[in-house]
Amino acid sequence: MASDSGRKQFWKSNVSKVPGSIQHVYGAQHPPFDPLLHGSLIKANAKPPTTPVKIKKVTTFQEFESYTSDAWDAGEDDDDQLLAMATESLNTRVVMETADKVIRNHSKLHDQHKVLEEKLADEKAQFLELPSMGSSKLVKSASESHLPPSTDGAGGNASSQRRQSVPYQPTMALVAEIAEANSSVPAAFPEREASRLDKFRQLIAGPSTDLDELRRLSWSGIPKQVRPITWKILSGYLPPNVERRECTLERKRKEYFAFIEHYYDCRNDETNKETYRQIHIDIPRMTPDTLILQPIVKEIFERILFIWAIRHPASGYVQGINDILTPFFVVFIGDYTGEEDVEHFAVSSLPEEVLRNIEADSYWCMSKLLDGIQDNYTFAQPGIQRKVKMLEELVSRIDEQVHRHLHQRGVEYLQFSFRWMNNLLMREVPLRCTIRLWDTYQSEPESFSNFHLYVCAAFLVRWRKEILKEKDFQGLLVFLQNLPTNNWGNEDISILLAEAYRLKFAFADAPNHYKKHLLQS
Repeated sequence: MASDSGRKQFWKSNVSKVPGSIQHVYGAQHPPFDPLLHGSLIKANAKPPTTPVKIKKVTTFQEFESYTSDAWDAGEDDDDQLLAMATESLNTRVVMETADKVIRNHSKLHDQHKVLEEKLADEKAQFLELPSMGSSKLVKSASESHLPPSTDGAGGNASSQRRQSVPYQPTMALVAEIAEANSSVPAAFPEREASRLDKFRQLIAGPSTDLDELRRLSWSGIPKQVRPITWKILSGYLPPNVERRECTLERKRKEYFAFIEHYYDCRNDETNKETYRQIHIDIPRMTPDTLILQPIVKEIFERILFIWAIRHPASGYVQGINDILTPFFVVFIGDYTGEEDVEHFAVSSLPEEVLRNIEADSYWCMSKLLDGIQDNYTFAQPGIQRKVKMLEELVSRIDEQVHRHLHQRGVEYLQFSFRWMNNLLMREVPLRCTIRLWDTYQSEPESFSNFHLYVCAAFLVRWRKEILKEKDFQGLLVFLQNLPTNNWGNEDISILLAEAYRLKFAFADAPNHYKKHLLQS
């Protein structure tokens, strides 16, 4: 455990920067305090973990993930059954029974396929030992594969004779069984994805898109082919009426560039130059740097962020807003390139008109998202402070051992979860995972910021084993600011969302789980 003097010294050097303290947090002149970027907390020569930590004992929902490609997209019937709960007031028992039923069904399928995979592995290993045509090399038979190795010469000769007399010959029934399993199972996933894509396209192309149905489909992830237009509709940028979309795009794009013409030249005025300077400093720190550092991309980001700051004087520009722009820009770039990974794409190769459209669309969708969480960036950032306190109380109910462990080591939730709230976990998971996460966020019928609270709680408890192993203040913060998520993919995010969904049902209708801290705030 860190000494009291060490913790006091840390807070003495940083307390004036904490949101809500005497130092103002307003616009670019007073960027928010990020405890993970300020203060020297890292041990000498300490290296952050670079590889994911293997989990020996999985939870129920982690088992669920291993049986299906998407935690809440288990198939037509299961998907409808589970997602219907989002609009109904069900008790926790019903929710858990439904989830357990899905898990059991997929467990049976998983066990069957696991047996076949093991048989296939054995057969493959034996097959690789077969001699080539014309070779005189002897082959170990299937029946001999389970015999213990001989320790004497006689045994060796006898074994050799048996191998000659019993050639390798896998049964045709087993071969047929394995072939059927390995041809039908992988094919089912593309077929299911094609079916989901077709549903999205039909829904979007209809005279008036059913937003409730679009949200229901999107919660489990959006196919990349229709993600750009789906995000625009779910964010409220495009109307459900298909006939109004084209004129809406044209009008809003013109409106954005009117802002550029009216405001952008004043970026070097005395009242605005500090805002523009901070934006200019922050952009090169963003990821993926191979994309963001392209000159044309830097120019686009500077314009978008400056215009947003000028048009939202209650908050101005605050560090963290720049990160929220990135997923929209990347998704909309992909709409024109057809590539899933645009990190190394030369953006300047796109026509000027296309770049203008991407810029305007990114601005409006970012603005729509920020409209719902603007109190995260206003004076003293009350939205973030409130969510951090709610997270602390929620975790104390979900996992009292983890909560007590952090408290006893002097770790404050603000020190690690401030960034989770300020950047919506963008600095904690790869960009590809953020995009998948936002599929669900934008499909939430209520404010996505409420669901983000449960995602953060599930994210923290996800690392409980590693957290409990750390025995001191510094070790805990070093781990919490360098979580091993570099190799995370959609499956990991699906598990995180599934657990957050479960927590929401268990606690959303019981607001007393954070009432105590709200009364103290």
